[in-house]
Amino acid sequence: MYAPIAVLIIFSFNESRSRANWTGLTLNWYVELFRDQRILSALSTTLTIAVLSTIIAIVLGTAAAIGINALKPASKKALMSVNNIPVVNPDIVMGVSLMILFVFIFRLFSSSMELGYVTLLLAHLSFNTSYVVLSVLPKLRQMDKNLYEAALDLGATPLQGLTKVVIPEIIPGIVTGAMLAFTMSIDDFVVSFFTSGSGVENLSMVIYAMTKKGINPKINAISTLMFILVMALLYLVNMSDKRSKRRSHKQ
Repeated sequence: MYAPIAVLIIFSFNESRSRANWTGLTLNWYVELFRDQRILSALSTTLTIAVLSTIIAIVLGTAAAIGINALKPASKKALMSVNNIPVVNPDIVMGVSLMILFVFIFRLFSSSMELGYVTLLLAHLSFNTSYVVLSVLPKLRQMDKNLYEAALDLGATPLQGLTKVVIPEIIPGIVTGAMLAFTMSIDDFVVSFFTSGSGVENLSMVIYAMTKKGINPKINAISTLMFILVMALLYLVNMSDKRSKRRSHKQ
């Protein structure tokens, strides 16, 4: 399963442009990568979209999960079915439908706005929020429902009960949802392709355009850096979970 990734990383240091011949070690492809303004611009767009959509999705998804968890079973089931649509819906359907929606809204209000950065952010937010809800809900179900009521009985305000009791209990679910949202945002191509306008590209779109002219070694380099970034985030999350478990065990 990891063999293709290993080959990609190894050949990102290959001096030759060939994918079959190894001619020696080099860092030239990484140097050229950071000289390519198109790739740097796409990298900036990708990271800002991923970070912004993740932060907003955490707020909306956590609030939605808390609200859904407090509903009656019938209402909860209905809302979860709606929440699962962006997750199970084919990307091509979601991308086309969002594009049509944005164009319809622009024409309805006679707006001069066009598809671009804002529509790309909203599109990523539409599916990232669902992943946060799915990650936070299990933690809410595991939490003792009496904790929040006990905090209120002891004099806490509803906001204090939320921030000092509920949120700390569901932090692992929030972190997991943030990781999923960030990764899905970086990885997305189809939805981004239909909801971004001219002049706005993320890395997946740039890489797709570059592959039409053949595999450029710079693709190996940028893919290696993305893989390292995701693995570093995963390591930090795992270390954070271990530390929280140790603290709770000591307590």
